Amino acid sequence: MDLDGTAHAGTAATPDEVDRIVAAWRRERPDLDVGPLEVLSRVTRLARHLDRARRSAFARHDLETWEFDVLSALRRAGVPYELSPGALLTQTLVTSGTMTNRIDRLEDHGLVSRHPSPGDRRGVIVRLTTAGLTKVDAAMADLVAEEHTILGALGADDRDELAGLLRTVLGQFDA
Repeated sequence: MDLDGTAHAGTAATPDEVDRIVAAWRRERPDLDVGPLEVLSRVTRLARHLDRARRSAFARHDLETWEFDVLSALRRAGVPYELSPGALLTQTLVTSGTMTNRIDRLEDHGLVSRHPSPGDRRGVIVRLTTAGLTKVDAAMADLVAEEHTILGALGADDRDELAGLLRTVLGQFDA
């Protein structure tokens, strides 16, 4: 619905903060097409809410976001829940030095262990410990519950449609 009360198909009945921001920009800069703000400002605001929900879910399990990222990469690898440090770099998009530090810290907490790489005598494999598996599984369950709450206003078909639209937009960055 526009601030003037005009309803649009598929939009909320009550104007939100983004509607107010867009209306102000349209008033102040009628020469600009600020239409992208209607989508991307909402994505930005949603990302902030999602970040808070993620941090909350992880904190309940004494995990930082980066710890969850490494542990979940190992968990997704499947039994025996192990990856090379290089594979972890690829999945978490951090530098080699950062990954070494993260593995050290997770190993100090008993969540991962290092083992010799069977294919490379100089290499190592990072493996999720039983404690790490328990922790990441519990944190993932809480994360999914938080995300279900965030998407609770959408039905299954709407979630599928939104996922498809976001996939299309993100495709230009993930290619």
